[in-house]
Amino acid sequence: MLNHNNNTEQVAFDKCIVFLNWIGIVTTQIEDDPQGLLPGLSIHRGTILFNPSRLENPGDTLHEAGHLAVISATDRPLLNDADISKRKDREAEEMMAIAWSYAVCIYLGIDPRFVLHKNGYKGGESYIIDQCDTGEYFGLPMLRSVGLTADEKTAVRLNIPPFPHMIKWLRD
Repeated sequence: MLNHNNNTEQVAFDKCIVFLNWIGIVTTQIEDDPQGLLPGLSIHRGTILFNPSRLENPGDTLHEAGHLAVISATDRPLLNDADISKRKDREAEEMMAIAWSYAVCIYLGIDPRFVLHKNGYKGGESYIIDQCDTGEYFGLPMLRSVGLTADEKTAVRLNIPPFPHMIKWLRD
């Protein structure tokens, strides 16, 4: 559950919600427990529904938003969390959502462990963080292939910062 007594976690969560709405991923706080894949969190027709008192890991909100961000603009308003595992490119989209949410953390000045927490990623969160710390970004090739970011070589050619800088936050 979102620990309102933990100011750092609350500030991080609030930053994420403001950011998501700013880039066009609609979030709605509800009183009920959304019937999603995670406690207190659901994607319903392209909208993030959340109940902060039921969230076990508030950073999951950012990861789930990543699923919306990396799919096509035409698919985005139709997505429900139950559909994520049935999508044709689900593995690539999962890796992109992880990399995307990492980039958001860096952009917002939030510790990436907010989203890459010990209760997720089947115990692989430390591996993902270690890879990012060494510049071996998990999911970068897929994010690059859909035009959301650039690797070092492409960034130099385009005269822009490389990942975790994002060219844009939402896929067309």
